[in-house]
Amino acid sequence: MYKYVIRRLLVMVPVLIGVTIVISSIIYIAPGNPARIALGANANPEAVQALEQQMGLHKPPHVRYIEWVGNILHGDFGESIRGGREVSAIIAERIVPTIELAVVAMIITLVIALPLGVISAVKQYTWADNLSMLFAIFWISMPSFWLGLVLILVFSVRFNVFPTSGLNGAIFSATWLSYIALPAIATGTRRAGLLTRMTRSSMLEILNEDYIRTARGKGIGEAAVIYTHAMKNAMIPIITLIGLQIPLIFSGTVIIETVFSWPGMGRLLVNAVMARNYPVIQGAVLIYSIIVIVSNLMVDITYSYFDPRISYD
Repeated sequence: MYKYVIRRLLVMVPVLIGVTIVISSIIYIAPGNPARIALGANANPEAVQALEQQMGLHKPPHVRYIEWVGNILHGDFGESIRGGREVSAIIAERIVPTIELAVVAMIITLVIALPLGVISAVKQYTWADNLSMLFAIFWISMPSFWLGLVLILVFSVRFNVFPTSGLNGAIFSATWLSYIALPAIATGTRRAGLLTRMTRSSMLEILNEDYIRTARGKGIGEAAVIYTHAMKNAMIPIITLIGLQIPLIFSGTVIIETVFSWPGMGRLLVNAVMARNYPVIQGAVLIYSIIVIVSNLMVDITYSYFDPRISYD
């Protein structure tokens, strides 16, 4: 296992190099002068020239790339064009709320999808199965941002149960839960629809296996058959889908954080794009890329726990 992890970490190096090349090319791909766009059309030439010097636009692209990567290796992501704060400090503030939102959204996804998928498979072609699939299709078809607006309208404006936006309170406190509830539901329920269908399909395949019929023939209780024998063997495709959903949840927070004014990485990235704040854009996109790569590695490692036949030695 350790050798496999080390190999995967080594493979991450060229992937990250490719990501940094793409990210560092943003300034050159984007139309217009980044310094003038950031300062506005009415900025005086001296201010534009000073910002160009600060951003290093007068240097050749390869020199700027090498300097940027070298600074990142030392933990220096540069300075924000707006305010002059260090990008690393800004990201450190914003990454925690985004992780909190993504984790709670994933918990909501799993709590909804796994039981519904199992019930739908066990009760195939019954009203429970039809109701579960109706739920899955309904949430898959509903955009997260639209659901977020509906939740705000109903639970914040109409009944005043939850706050409309922002984040407040210590983690796991009642105040914190009230602020994170709506954005987490808006993010997690749509993913739950897809995962419910996958869980049902995977469980149906396993429940038709010979060893499941043998376990039932030995008199093992139905609950033990489902959750001890069937569920664990059905988890491989489910884990694969969960691994694919993790990056989607993080990318989905970009819209949800804007709808709910959530102080996370997604809203930071949107504001940075609108302001053409390239140092912040580069740092945020790089962090998102690292999260995606690490999540894929964690999913691969999880395979061996649920299926001992999978070995990385």
